[in-house]
Amino acid sequence: MPNLEDFLSDKEEQEIIDAIRRAEQNTSGEIRVHLERSAEGDIYDRALEVFHLLKMDNTKLQNGVLIYVAINDRNFVIYGDKGINDVVPSDFWNSTKDIMVSHFKSGNYTKGLTEGILNAGKQLEKHFPWEHFDKNELPDNVSKG
Repeated sequence: MPNLEDFLSDKEEQEIIDAIRRAEQNTSGEIRVHLERSAEGDIYDRALEVFHLLKMDNTKLQNGVLIYVAINDRNFVIYGDKGINDVVPSDFWNSTKDIMVSHFKSGNYTKGLTEGILNAGKQLEKHFPWEHFDKNELPDNVSKG
């Protein structure tokens, strides 16, 4: 995988943001993508730490989803908060990860991230449909560390 600076072009980053906005359009759920060079330790622990740093654990319905990518480690984690984890099928995150990996293996990181985002959005919409009073609780940008 390329370095953090080269991982996504500006156009590709905008495609990711657009996918987040589409995925969140019909749900109260929140999706974030975070990129880092390396997890520098256990990737799951780092994803959980980033989840907290991005205040994703402060959503009203505990329905935030973080896609954490450690570029140089060639690894990523999809971390869903308690609200979403309690309602999705037990194999949902693994099947979403498999979809993403199939694109990552061919070097198409943008497509992999987009497909993962949209797949998560479908489950969020199913279990946490948008209500009139809902607001976007978290930014849609790609965060980097």
